[in-house]
Order: sequence, then structure tokens, then C-alpha cells
Amino acid sequence: MELQNQTSFKEFILVGLSENMQFCILFFFALLVMYIFIVFGNVLLIIAIIISPKLHLPMYFFLCNLAAIDLTFSSSSIPKFFIDIFSTRRTISVTGCMVQMYSGIYLGSAESFLLAVMAYDRYAAISFPLYYNIIMSLKICRNIIIVMWLGNFFITVIPFLLRPLVFCTANKLDHFVCEMLPVLQLACGNLASFKLTIVVVGLFTLVIPLLFIVVSYVLIISSILKIRSTDGRSKAFSTCASHLTIVSMFYGTCLGVYMGQLNHFSSNGKYISIVYGVMTPVFNPLIYSLRNKDVKEAFQKILVRVRGYQDTLITAKDISILSSLKNETPKSNLSEGLS
Repeated sequence: MELQNQTSFKEFILVGLSENMQFCILFFFALLVMYIFIVFGNVLLIIAIIISPKLHLPMYFFLCNLAAIDLTFSSSSIPKFFIDIFSTRRTISVTGCMVQMYSGIYLGSAESFLLAVMAYDRYAAISFPLYYNIIMSLKICRNIIIVMWLGNFFITVIPFLLRPLVFCTANKLDHFVCEMLPVLQLACGNLASFKLTIVVVGLFTLVIPLLFIVVSYVLIISSILKIRSTDGRSKAFSTCASHLTIVSMFYGTCLGVYMGQLNHFSSNGKYISIVYGVMTPVFNPLIYSLRNKDVKEAFQKILVRVRGYQDTLITAKDISILSSLKNETPKSNLSEGLS
């Protein structure tokens, strides 16, 4: 990248969350528990969707992609933070910082687009139930995901790569990971075009998908109000509640950080980023599994299979022990007779 040739240093110093060691220890264990939950929760959700025929539906296909995004997004920064939290010198190379930053932008934008697609999926399911399988066929869903991943790369990563940042002497980054706005505070030169790029990319990746979600839910609500039965209405609302919860958490924090602090990044921004960087991936599998009967049944089937596998291993071990004892008994009797 051109970036390294225009930079007078080779690494950034990460300030981290706090200099208070007690706070760092508490946060380390809290984050460790959350990261374990992120890994196991999202992996379990992906496995449940893959192995359960009941979950081979568009909604769960998109949910599987969402779990993969959350897992990758968290794993791109949290393990490095675990290494740095107790280190006296928290550093990251300029190249590593750029990779972490652009991968975060790419995955965050992918989640934004996916949440918009999931809103449209709910609209199609509630408003056009008879034509839903045609509107959201498996082939169409796959094409949507392919276009989302490829198109997102050209919308988010390419514009920033064409405008490389120039860093002079300051290399102390007021954050625990490499994110766009704190990195931008260390750049020198004319940043007007780069900030304009952030606004344009933010418009396409955050504002437009959010408006699409709002319009989708206005149409969903109007369709729900036309349903005569109370049970039908409550079921329709419950299918949207999980998605709306995730949308509120994700867009509320992202817009607050990136659009509200573009000119001056506050230190509080790094605490807010924990919400969409850590809390959202934690709550995604929890919210969708607790509120969904089919997902809970799939989880139970996985647990039954795991227990059955453990019982099989224990039985096989017992059989091998018994057979070894039987083989040893005649030998011991023979030796006693000879003596």
C-alpha cells in the first residue's frame, strides 16, 4: 500500500481503554466471557441452521450469514486486544492497523446491508405469504448474498484505498483497536476529500439501508393491521421483534459514533464501539434463539446428539476395559497354577 511509504513510523501505539489495572483485569474477564459466548453462540446457531431441515428457509439463511459476520467481526479485533491488555507496550503495525480498520468497515457495512435485506424478507413473508417462496426463493437469496458481499467491497474498501492517509509524527492511537475516526485524528494534510468519502460511504452503508428498513416496517405494520385474528397479529409482531432489537442497537451506536463525531472523535467513542463491536454479536444468537421455537428445538437436537456421542464414547471405553480385564484374568490364573 502507498500508506507505508508516506508514513514516518511503522507502528501505532494503542492507548487502550484505561490505565487502571483493576479495571483492565475486570474488563478482560468480562470480555473473555462475552467472546466465548460470541464464538459458541454464533457457531452453534450456524450449525443448527445447517443441520436442521426446518430452518432451511430464507430468514434463517440470512441469519446464518449474520452469525458468520458477527463471528468474523469480533475475531478481527478481540484476540489482539486480549494480547495487548496486560502489555506495557501496546502496538500494532501500520499495515496491520489498516487491515483491521478496513475489514471492520467491510464487515460492519455487510451487516448493515444484511439487516436491510432481512427487513425486506419479513415484509415479503407478512405481506405476500402466498408468493413468498417465489419472491424469496433459495436461488434469489443466494444471488442477494453474493451481490451484497461483492458490491459492499467496491462501496466501502475501494474508495478508501484510492485515498491513502498520510501520517507524520503522532502515532498514539486513542483506542483499543484500529477504527476509522481515531486513526483519522492522527492523519495530516488536507483531509476534506477523505472526510467527504466517509460521509458518502456512510450514506450508502448506514443511512440508505436504515431508511429502507424504516419503509419496510411501515409497510409491515400496515399489513399486520389488516390481519383480523389477534393470534395472527401477535405472531407477525413477534417475528419482527428480534430483528428490530438488533437494528436499534446496531444503527443507534454506529450513527452516533461515525456521523456524530466525524470532526472530533471523543474518547467516549471507544466505549460506545463496544456496543456494536461486542454486545451486538453477543445478543444476536441470544435474541433469535430465545424468541424462536424452531431455533430452540434445533439447539436441543444438537445437545441430544452431543450427549449421545458422549454416551457412545463412555460405553466403548467401558467395553474396552472389560475386554482387557477378561484377557488378563486367564493369564493370572495360569501363573497361579504354575506356581
